[in-house]
Amino acid sequence: MLSDTAAPIALLDREDPAVADRIARSAATTEGARLRTEDFGPWLAERGRAHTFEVERIPFDQLEGWSFEEETGNLGHHSGRFFTVEGLSVTGGSEPFREWQQPIIKQPEVGILGILVKEFDGVLHFLMQAKMEPGNRKLLQLSPTVQATRSNYTKVHQGADVNYIEHFAQPDRHRVLADVLQSEHGSWFFRKSNRNMIVEAAGEVELLPDFCWLTLGQLHGLMHQDNVVNMDSRTVLSCVPFADPHQGALHSDTGLLSWFTAERSRHEVRAERIPLKSVPGWRLGESVIEREDGRYFKVVAVSVRAGSREVSRWTQPLFEPLGLGVTAFVTRRFGGVLHVLAHARVEGGFLDTVELGPTVQHTPDNYAHLESDERPPFLDLVLEADPSRIRYEALHSEEGGRFLNAESRYLLVEADEEEAPRQPPAGYAWVTPGQLTALVRHGHYVNVQARTLLACLNATREYA
Repeated sequence: MLSDTAAPIALLDREDPAVADRIARSAATTEGARLRTEDFGPWLAERGRAHTFEVERIPFDQLEGWSFEEETGNLGHHSGRFFTVEGLSVTGGSEPFREWQQPIIKQPEVGILGILVKEFDGVLHFLMQAKMEPGNRKLLQLSPTVQATRSNYTKVHQGADVNYIEHFAQPDRHRVLADVLQSEHGSWFFRKSNRNMIVEAAGEVELLPDFCWLTLGQLHGLMHQDNVVNMDSRTVLSCVPFADPHQGALHSDTGLLSWFTAERSRHEVRAERIPLKSVPGWRLGESVIEREDGRYFKVVAVSVRAGSREVSRWTQPLFEPLGLGVTAFVTRRFGGVLHVLAHARVEGGFLDTVELGPTVQHTPDNYAHLESDERPPFLDLVLEADPSRIRYEALHSEEGGRFLNAESRYLLVEADEEEAPRQPPAGYAWVTPGQLTALVRHGHYVNVQARTLLACLNATREYA
């Protein structure tokens, strides 16, 4: 055996137990050291008054720098960056939608969604930004410290620098609390990923006017308000490394992963990009691309003015869903431990066919014409839930940089054995919040809607 004469190497602990304690302390602290909770509403309103925000619908021929490609009909930017609107053809989906075609957003670059954290008075605070997104019904919402595509932070748009990007572009790995690639909406994006990051700051951090420091407890309180905490913040907050208070579950972690792997294996999904002008059942007008039956969503164009953004004026396409979405976890307790009913969802834009989604993730208006036995499982259970069974409810906007007026009613609904049996239908499994938290540490296991619901669960502390 060769002798090792080199100097001994100091190994790091694989997990830092102090992190979970610091997270728990921040979650339990509902008054911040830098901004009082009662002052947050006036602060956000003041930031709204400090800038001019305008969003106007326009015809496609008024888009500046965007055009339809003659050969394919795809809608893209002259720089070749940002994103394109193309067509998608999917086969092998779940019943009753075995195959379909639709417009889809193709945005290959990986963006950064990052929250900077720092201790004040011994408590972790999160640096949040009051950011305008053109698609939000309530334009100004709390976003992460950094919410930027590669095109943004490399300044393809020739705008101002992205504030605080230096903390995330090349972070000190010793100060990274979370860093994982996560999917975006698989129904509207083709294989889109963002880097979700939580990084602890070293040294002083200048506080810019549109930013504020909040504890996790303050953020959890704001999660109960409609359209305050944006989607990008919610997905990053789902990555917070909470300790699991329960080790027991209906399924072992290995058993859960085996079930999920089997779900991925049994779906032979083929999703192929096709020319936008070849998508059947959709029509192009002067100001809209829409389905001939008027369902699901449409593609529109807007002109935007935003005094607080890196570029103060621009035009772009947006996807506009038709109707209010309903996104819910059905919950039960087994052995005293809270479980949520997760669905192995097939979405055409997923990188790996299937991700764990909520029990219900639908727009009810799209199914109003169907008989009750043809409607998605558990949809009517959620829609007809007695208020005493609803453990959480709030309206949240989806990604306001790409979607116009996209809102969902997010719910946690308690059920019983008759409504949601211990042995659920195929494609569903009971999972603890702790198991979801563990899966979120890895990319492309939990979809963006389920990650929002996990952040909502953390905000209620229902499972503690």
